[in-house]
Amino acid sequence: MLVAAAVCPSPPLLVPEVATGAAPELDAARAACADAVGLLAASRPDRLYVVGPAEEGGAYPAGSAGSFAGFGVDLSVRLGEGPRPAGRPLPTSLAVAAWLLARAAWADAPIEGRAVAATATPDVCAGIGRELAGSAERVALLVMGDGSACRTVKAPGYLDERAAGFDAEAARALGTADTTALLALDAGLAVELKAAGRAPWQVLAGAAEGAGLDGRLLFEDAPYGVGYFVAAWS
Repeated sequence: MLVAAAVCPSPPLLVPEVATGAAPELDAARAACADAVGLLAASRPDRLYVVGPAEEGGAYPAGSAGSFAGFGVDLSVRLGEGPRPAGRPLPTSLAVAAWLLARAAWADAPIEGRAVAATATPDVCAGIGRELAGSAERVALLVMGDGSACRTVKAPGYLDERAAGFDAEAARALGTADTTALLALDAGLAVELKAAGRAPWQVLAGAAEGAGLDGRLLFEDAPYGVGYFVAAWS
């Protein structure tokens, strides 16, 4: 059963070594992420799943490694402890999550990563969430993903007038643990707005069905024209 969840943005710029001189601009987001991860630890889970967007879905066992070399930084991370498995490196969203957990010195429960494809339908996402929530008596989720990338003319997706409304509804749903509203987010619109968090948020919605969790929005902003949200469910 899901007992707690933290929602965090997944830009590589969250890692100071990647952001370099711009690092202070996301200090408030980092602080909120640290608070949300701390609340996960306080829930005393039996298992932590890290869920994030990627080009292809799939599971990443504990010990899986990732790198920020693609962003010009010689920095590697690992998702929890364990022998490094052969196979794919962590996608960026899960690498950022691994960095957050290492920063928090996470040692409270075994970890597993789950990447979710942007093309996954709401029903598929909810099904993954139910599967994860049913895998242990006390499950926690660290859910990575951004809102729209179309909030300003300098945003990665340029300005789209629909972006502010999409992000406002996502922020409201994340801040109130409204699983129905999260599952109602339009997958096609999310793709058009480059909102990579849609699928992971809908995994969270499926996992939280019937859990009776309350939500709190800890951070909301759109630096660089991209919607970033931090929320805690418990």
